[in-house]
Amino acid sequence: MSDFDRNAAAPWGATAARAGTLDIDQGLRAYMLGVYNHMTLGLAITGLVALGVNMLSVAADPSAAAAQMGSIALTSFGAAIYASPLRWLVMLAPVAFVLFFSFRIDRMSAASARTMFLAFSAIMGLSLSSILLVYTGTSVARAFFITAASFGALSLYGYTTKRDLSAFGSFLVMGLIGLVLASIVNLFVQSSLFQFGLSILSVLIFAGLTAWDTQTIKDMYYASDDYEVATKKSVNGALMLYLDFINIFTSMVQLTGQRND
Repeated sequence: MSDFDRNAAAPWGATAARAGTLDIDQGLRAYMLGVYNHMTLGLAITGLVALGVNMLSVAADPSAAAAQMGSIALTSFGAAIYASPLRWLVMLAPVAFVLFFSFRIDRMSAASARTMFLAFSAIMGLSLSSILLVYTGTSVARAFFITAASFGALSLYGYTTKRDLSAFGSFLVMGLIGLVLASIVNLFVQSSLFQFGLSILSVLIFAGLTAWDTQTIKDMYYASDDYEVATKKSVNGALMLYLDFINIFTSMVQLTGQRND
């Protein structure tokens, strides 16, 4: 009889506890997988748009070029987005999208938030397409793979570490504000050496932010969230990591990229 009591009481309670933990872990894994899937899709759209815009912008026949950017012959489309006042709209549009998204996401549906993120990814691709004019395709690809490997390791650390990165994150945010202000100053100074230093600082800051943001996104998960809330959190988390990746990537291109002759 005592054997029956042990099997019917303690093991049942332990099984229930394990099942609850398993459900939470599976929910968290599904949530984080959604974050990474959204981010990966956004990066794919950005890359494809950047490549497509570059193909439409570069003239196959230099004699028929509408404009010249260094040694690159531009089509009329390329001249419009790279050599006219429209280039400022192309450069600043991603910033406007991020601000709009940040202020409106709470009032959006999950489907609208996802659509907005994908539209932002496309606009970012348009903005980043100029990289392929300035740097060789090989060096851009190299910078991408370096970024992907580094990002993966840093995000994995942020997901698995038991250390609270909140204080570290606050320090990084202050560094980010300083980086933005210094970048604005360099728009007027136009110092290549200063820009080199800013690129190094940018890699370090966004490398740290990748780990911190991953931990923050993980902590945003609640098993009781409904589909709408969970999806919007997933999209918002994808945007955070997407921006970390893009900033590391562009800084790596500036540091290691080989310019077109």
